[in-house]
Amino acid sequence: MSMSRQYRDGALIDRDFPLDQIDEHYKGDSAVWYDLVNPTNEQYQILADELGLHELAIEDSIKGGQRAKIDHYDSHLFINLYQANFSYDSETLELAELSIFVTKNAVITVRQGTEFNMDKVQQRWDESAELAKYGVAFLLWGILDVVLDDYFKVIEHLDSELEELEDLLFSENRKDSLIQRKSYALRKALVVLRRIAVPMREVLNPIIKRDTQVIGSAMFQYYQDIYDHVMRAADWTDSLRDLVTTLLETNLTIQGNRMNLVMKKVTSWAAIIAVPTAITGFY
Repeated sequence: MSMSRQYRDGALIDRDFPLDQIDEHYKGDSAVWYDLVNPTNEQYQILADELGLHELAIEDSIKGGQRAKIDHYDSHLFINLYQANFSYDSETLELAELSIFVTKNAVITVRQGTEFNMDKVQQRWDESAELAKYGVAFLLWGILDVVLDDYFKVIEHLDSELEELEDLLFSENRKDSLIQRKSYALRKALVVLRRIAVPMREVLNPIIKRDTQVIGSAMFQYYQDIYDHVMRAADWTDSLRDLVTTLLETNLTIQGNRMNLVMKKVTSWAAIIAVPTAITGFY
Protein backbone atom coordinates (compact mmCIF):
# COMPACT_ATOMS: atom_id res chain seq x y z
CA MET A 1 0.00 0.00 0.00
CA SER A 2 1.41 3.36 -1.01
CA MET A 3 1.87 5.98 1.68
CA SER A 4 1.19 9.40 0.23
CA ARG A 5 -0.70 12.60 0.92
CA GLN A 6 -1.92 15.63 -0.97
CA TYR A 7 -2.65 18.94 0.75
CA ARG A 8 -4.32 21.96 -0.79
CA ASP A 9 -5.18 25.18 1.04
CA GLY A 10 -4.31 23.53 4.34
CA ALA A 11 -6.65 20.57 3.84
CA LEU A 12 -5.79 16.93 3.28
CA ILE A 13 -7.64 16.17 0.06
CA ASP A 14 -6.16 12.83 -1.02
CA ARG A 15 -3.95 10.05 0.27
CA ASP A 16 -2.41 6.68 -0.62
CA PHE A 17 -2.43 7.30 -4.36
CA PRO A 18 -0.03 5.34 -6.62
CA LEU A 19 3.30 6.77 -7.72
CA ASP A 20 2.36 6.91 -11.38
CA GLN A 21 -0.31 9.47 -10.47
CA ILE A 22 2.00 11.82 -8.62
CA ASP A 23 2.16 14.28 -11.52
CA GLU A 24 -1.61 14.70 -11.28
CA HIS A 25 -1.39 15.69 -7.61
CA TYR A 26 1.60 17.96 -7.07
CA LYS A 27 0.87 20.51 -9.76
CA GLY A 28 -0.69 23.86 -8.95
CA ASP A 29 -0.93 24.94 -5.33
CA SER A 30 -0.86 21.42 -3.91
CA ALA A 31 1.79 20.02 -1.58
CA VAL A 32 2.47 16.32 -1.97
CA TRP A 33 4.25 13.77 0.20
CA TYR A 34 5.16 10.35 -1.15
CA ASP A 35 6.98 7.60 0.75
CA LEU A 36 9.05 4.95 -0.99
CA VAL A 37 10.27 1.79 0.74
CA ASN A 38 13.00 -0.15 -1.07
CA PRO A 39 12.16 1.60 -4.36
CA THR A 40 12.79 -0.06 -7.69
CA ASN A 41 14.69 1.46 -10.61
CA GLU A 42 11.38 2.07 -12.36
CA GLN A 43 10.09 4.08 -9.39
CA TYR A 44 13.27 6.13 -9.28
CA GLN A 45 12.90 6.81 -12.98
CA ILE A 46 9.35 8.08 -12.50
CA LEU A 47 10.56 10.47 -9.80
CA ALA A 48 13.46 11.65 -11.92
CA ASP A 49 11.20 12.30 -14.90
CA GLU A 50 8.37 13.96 -12.99
CA LEU A 51 10.32 15.97 -10.39
CA GLY A 52 13.65 16.49 -12.12
CA LEU A 53 15.71 14.81 -9.41
CA HIS A 54 19.46 14.86 -9.90
CA GLU A 55 21.16 11.54 -10.60
CA LEU A 56 23.76 12.08 -7.84
CA ALA A 57 21.02 12.58 -5.24
CA ILE A 58 19.25 9.44 -6.45
CA GLU A 59 22.54 7.54 -6.30
CA ASP A 60 23.07 8.62 -2.67
CA SER A 61 19.61 7.47 -1.66
CA ILE A 62 20.15 4.10 -3.38
CA LYS A 63 23.52 3.40 -1.78
CA GLY A 64 22.52 4.46 1.71
CA GLY A 65 24.99 4.76 4.54
CA GLN A 66 25.38 8.49 3.90
CA ARG A 67 26.24 10.92 6.64
CA ALA A 68 23.60 13.37 7.82
CA LYS A 69 23.77 16.15 5.21
CA ILE A 70 21.96 18.52 2.88
CA ASP A 71 22.80 18.93 -0.82
CA HIS A 72 21.48 21.74 -3.00
CA TYR A 73 20.47 21.15 -6.61
CA ASP A 74 18.80 23.44 -9.10
CA SER A 75 15.34 21.93 -8.77
CA HIS A 76 15.40 20.42 -5.29
CA LEU A 77 17.12 19.75 -1.99
CA PHE A 78 18.44 16.37 -0.93
CA ILE A 79 18.55 15.67 2.82
CA ASN A 80 19.90 12.58 4.51
CA LEU A 81 19.33 11.95 8.22
CA TYR A 82 18.90 9.25 10.85
CA GLN A 83 16.24 8.40 13.38
CA ALA A 84 17.60 7.06 16.69
CA ASN A 85 16.14 4.55 19.11
CA PHE A 86 17.81 3.00 22.15
CA SER A 87 17.27 -0.76 22.46
CA TYR A 88 16.78 -1.77 26.08
CA ASP A 89 17.39 -5.43 25.30
CA SER A 90 20.76 -5.10 23.59
CA GLU A 91 21.70 -1.75 25.21
CA THR A 92 22.67 -0.39 21.81
CA LEU A 93 21.61 2.60 19.75
CA GLU A 94 19.60 1.58 16.68
CA LEU A 95 19.57 3.89 13.66
CA ALA A 96 17.11 4.21 10.78
CA GLU A 97 18.27 6.12 7.70
CA LEU A 98 15.94 8.37 5.70
CA SER A 99 16.56 10.21 2.42
CA ILE A 100 14.38 13.22 1.58
CA PHE A 101 13.88 14.99 -1.75
CA VAL A 102 12.35 18.45 -1.34
CA THR A 103 10.94 20.35 -4.32
CA LYS A 104 8.69 23.37 -4.51
CA ASN A 105 5.53 21.26 -4.28
CA ALA A 106 6.66 17.84 -3.09
CA VAL A 107 8.47 16.00 -0.31
CA ILE A 108 9.61 12.50 -1.23
CA THR A 109 10.93 10.21 1.50
CA VAL A 110 12.98 7.13 0.65
CA ARG A 111 13.62 4.29 3.10
CA GLN A 112 15.84 1.29 2.49
CA GLY A 113 13.91 -0.86 4.93
CA THR A 114 11.07 -0.21 7.35
CA GLU A 115 13.08 0.73 10.45
CA PHE A 116 12.24 4.44 10.21
CA ASN A 117 8.95 5.02 12.03
CA MET A 118 6.93 6.99 9.49
CA ASP A 119 3.73 6.54 11.50
CA LYS A 120 5.08 9.00 14.08
CA VAL A 121 5.63 11.56 11.32
CA GLN A 122 2.08 11.20 10.04
CA GLN A 123 0.80 11.54 13.60
CA ARG A 124 2.80 14.77 13.99
CA TRP A 125 1.26 16.13 10.79
CA ASP A 126 -2.24 15.24 12.00
CA GLU A 127 -1.60 16.84 15.40
CA SER A 128 -0.39 20.06 13.72
CA ALA A 129 -2.96 20.21 10.92
CA GLU A 130 -3.36 23.97 11.40
CA LEU A 131 0.12 24.37 9.84
CA ALA A 132 -0.74 22.34 6.74
CA LYS A 133 -1.49 25.54 4.80
CA TYR A 134 2.26 26.11 4.59
CA GLY A 135 2.65 23.10 2.28
CA VAL A 136 6.12 21.67 1.76
CA ALA A 137 7.58 23.64 4.68
CA PHE A 138 5.01 21.99 6.95
CA LEU A 139 5.73 18.49 5.64
CA LEU A 140 9.50 18.81 6.04
CA TRP A 141 9.13 20.37 9.48
CA GLY A 142 7.07 17.39 10.68
CA ILE A 143 9.83 14.95 9.69
CA LEU A 144 12.62 16.97 11.26
CA ASP A 145 10.66 17.60 14.45
CA VAL A 146 10.00 13.89 15.00
CA VAL A 147 13.67 13.05 14.40
CA LEU A 148 14.86 15.65 16.92
CA ASP A 149 12.29 14.55 19.50
CA ASP A 150 13.65 11.01 19.23
CA TYR A 151 17.18 12.32 19.81
CA PHE A 152 16.07 13.92 23.06
CA LYS A 153 14.31 10.75 24.19
CA VAL A 154 17.54 8.82 23.64
CA ILE A 155 19.62 11.48 25.41
CA GLU A 156 17.29 11.58 28.41
CA HIS A 157 17.48 7.79 28.68
CA LEU A 158 21.28 7.81 28.45
CA ASP A 159 21.39 10.53 31.09
CA SER A 160 19.33 8.34 33.42
CA GLU A 161 21.61 5.39 32.69
CA LEU A 162 24.63 7.49 33.62
CA GLU A 163 23.06 8.43 36.94
CA GLU A 164 22.53 4.73 37.66
CA LEU A 165 26.13 4.07 36.69
CA GLU A 166 27.31 6.70 39.17
CA ASP A 167 25.34 4.98 41.92
CA LEU A 168 26.88 1.63 40.99
CA LEU A 169 30.34 3.14 40.93
CA PHE A 170 30.20 4.27 44.56
CA SER A 171 28.08 1.43 45.85
CA GLU A 172 29.45 -0.65 48.73
CA ASN A 173 28.55 -3.84 46.85
CA ARG A 174 29.91 -2.69 43.51
CA LYS A 175 30.20 -5.12 40.64
CA ASP A 176 33.16 -4.24 38.45
CA SER A 177 32.04 -6.38 35.51
CA LEU A 178 28.61 -4.71 35.43
CA ILE A 179 30.15 -1.24 35.68
CA GLN A 180 32.58 -1.94 32.86
CA ARG A 181 29.87 -3.38 30.62
CA LYS A 182 27.46 -0.48 31.17
CA SER A 183 30.25 2.08 30.75
CA TYR A 184 31.28 0.60 27.42
CA ALA A 185 27.68 0.37 26.17
CA LEU A 186 26.91 3.98 27.12
CA ARG A 187 30.10 5.32 25.63
CA LYS A 188 29.48 3.47 22.38
CA ALA A 189 25.87 4.73 22.19
CA LEU A 190 26.98 8.32 22.80
CA VAL A 191 29.65 8.12 20.10
CA VAL A 192 27.05 6.89 17.59
CA LEU A 193 24.52 9.50 18.69
CA ARG A 194 27.07 12.28 18.34
CA ARG A 195 27.92 11.10 14.83
CA ILE A 196 24.33 11.59 13.67
CA ALA A 197 23.22 14.49 15.88
CA VAL A 198 26.08 16.97 15.47
CA PRO A 199 25.93 17.05 11.62
CA MET A 200 22.25 17.99 11.86
CA ARG A 201 23.42 21.49 12.75
CA GLU A 202 24.81 21.76 9.23
CA VAL A 203 21.54 20.43 7.82
CA LEU A 204 19.32 22.95 9.60
CA ASN A 205 21.60 25.97 9.34
CA PRO A 206 21.43 26.30 5.51
CA ILE A 207 17.67 25.73 5.53
CA ILE A 208 17.20 28.64 7.91
CA LYS A 209 19.74 31.02 6.37
CA ARG A 210 19.69 30.08 2.70
CA ASP A 211 16.54 28.19 1.83
CA THR A 212 13.95 30.67 3.07
CA GLN A 213 12.06 30.15 -0.18
CA VAL A 214 11.47 26.56 0.95
CA ILE A 215 10.33 27.20 4.52
CA GLY A 216 8.80 30.65 4.06
CA SER A 217 8.58 33.38 6.67
CA ALA A 218 5.55 31.86 8.41
CA MET A 219 7.39 28.64 9.31
CA PHE A 220 10.70 30.32 10.12
CA GLN A 221 10.17 30.28 13.90
CA TYR A 222 9.31 26.58 13.83
CA TYR A 223 12.54 25.76 12.01
CA GLN A 224 14.46 28.06 14.35
CA ASP A 225 13.03 26.06 17.25
CA ILE A 226 14.24 22.81 15.66
CA TYR A 227 17.67 24.34 15.15
CA ASP A 228 17.82 25.29 18.83
CA HIS A 229 16.93 21.69 19.70
CA VAL A 230 19.75 20.46 17.47
CA MET A 231 22.24 22.69 19.27
CA ARG A 232 21.00 21.51 22.67
CA ALA A 233 21.13 17.86 21.61
CA ALA A 234 24.70 18.23 20.33
CA ASP A 235 25.88 20.02 23.49
CA TRP A 236 24.11 17.57 25.79
CA THR A 237 25.61 14.62 23.92
CA ASP A 238 29.11 16.06 24.27
CA SER A 239 28.55 16.65 27.99
CA LEU A 240 27.37 13.07 28.54
CA ARG A 241 30.30 11.69 26.58
CA ASP A 242 32.72 13.68 28.77
CA LEU A 243 30.90 12.39 31.85
CA VAL A 244 31.27 8.78 30.71
CA THR A 245 35.00 9.35 30.20
CA THR A 246 35.24 10.83 33.72
CA LEU A 247 33.36 7.87 35.19
CA LEU A 248 35.69 5.44 33.42
CA GLU A 249 38.72 7.25 34.81
CA THR A 250 37.14 7.33 38.27
CA ASN A 251 36.47 3.61 38.09
CA LEU A 252 40.12 2.94 37.25
CA THR A 253 41.19 5.16 40.14
CA ILE A 254 38.90 3.32 42.57
CA GLN A 255 40.20 -0.04 41.35
CA GLY A 256 43.77 1.20 41.75
CA ASN A 257 43.07 2.41 45.28
CA ARG A 258 41.48 -0.90 46.18
CA MET A 259 44.49 -2.74 44.79
CA ASN A 260 46.86 -0.54 46.79
CA LEU A 261 44.84 -1.15 49.94
CA VAL A 262 45.00 -4.91 49.38
CA MET A 263 48.74 -4.74 48.77
CA LYS A 264 49.24 -2.75 51.98
CA LYS A 265 47.32 -5.35 53.94
CA VAL A 266 49.31 -8.19 52.37
CA THR A 267 52.57 -6.36 53.08
CA SER A 268 51.53 -5.73 56.69
CA TRP A 269 50.66 -9.37 57.28
CA ALA A 270 53.86 -10.46 55.61
CA ALA A 271 55.87 -8.22 57.95
CA ILE A 272 54.05 -9.59 61.01
CA ILE A 273 54.56 -13.18 59.96
CA ALA A 274 58.19 -12.60 59.01
CA VAL A 275 59.36 -12.12 62.65
CA PRO A 276 58.14 -15.45 64.14
CA THR A 277 59.15 -17.18 60.95
CA ALA A 278 62.69 -15.84 61.28
CA ILE A 279 62.87 -16.83 64.97
CA THR A 280 61.54 -20.29 64.24
CA GLY A 281 63.98 -20.70 61.43
CA PHE A 282 66.89 -19.66 63.67
CA TYR A 283 66.15 -22.30 66.26
